[in-house]
Amino acid sequence: MSAILETRGLSAAYGPTAVLKSVDLSVPQGGIVTLLGANGAGKTTTLRALCNMMVRVSGEIRFDHQRIDGKATEDIVRLGIAHVPDGRGTFVSLSVEENLRLGAYTRRDRQVAQDFERIYGYFPRLKERRRQQAGTLSGGEQQMLAISRALMLRPKLLLLDEPSFGLAPLVVQEIFRILRGINEQEGVSMLLVEQNANIALELAGYAYLLETGRVVLDGPPSTISSDESVRRSYLGY
Repeated sequence: MSAILETRGLSAAYGPTAVLKSVDLSVPQGGIVTLLGANGAGKTTTLRALCNMMVRVSGEIRFDHQRIDGKATEDIVRLGIAHVPDGRGTFVSLSVEENLRLGAYTRRDRQVAQDFERIYGYFPRLKERRRQQAGTLSGGEQQMLAISRALMLRPKLLLLDEPSFGLAPLVVQEIFRILRGINEQEGVSMLLVEQNANIALELAGYAYLLETGRVVLDGPPSTISSDESVRRSYLGY
C-alpha cells in the first residue's frame, strides 16, 4: 500500500531546544497509525512539525507524493491535512454550526451544505445542539465538534492529538468507534497521538514509540503490545 505521508530525518526545535531528532515515519493511504510515548517524548511536536506550526523544522516531509516541508501552514491545510489539536480548540463563543462553517473556510466547492448532514450522521448529538454555543457543550461533545470541524475540510489525512484526554471511558469508546467508521467509510488516513495506548493500538494498524524525540520501536500493534517494556510502561500489565 502506498504512503500518503512520509518523513525522513524529521527534526524539530523550539528555539534552541531540539525536541524531534531525525524521525522517520510513514502513514499508508487509508491507514491509521499511532504515535505512543510518555509526556515530553515529542508526539505533539511531530504533529506540529507536519503542519509547520510553532516549531523550527528540518528534514523531508512528503504528503500525497509531494514535498511539503517549508510550506506555509495554510497551504498544507489546503492540500488536505486537518489537525485536531490537544485541548480541542473550539471557538467557545460561536455556535456548533458556526464552528463547522469555519472548518470549511478553505473550500471552494458547492457541497459544504451537504456535508453538514454527513457530519451530523456521525455525530447526531451535534445536530441536536447545532444552535448551541460551543462553550456550553460537555467535554465529549466539544471533542466531537473539534473532529467534525476538521472533517468539514474533507481531509485526506487527519492528525489527532490526544482525542481521549479528560473524557469518560464510555465517551472515549464512542469517539474511537466513530473514528474507525470514518476511516472505513471515507478512507481518511489518520495519524493519532494518544496517551491511552490500549485503545490506540486497538484502532491503529501500525504504531511508533517515541522516547526523547526518537523512534525507539515501531511495528504492527501485535509487535508493540508484545514488547515487555511497552506492556509494563504503557499498557499496565
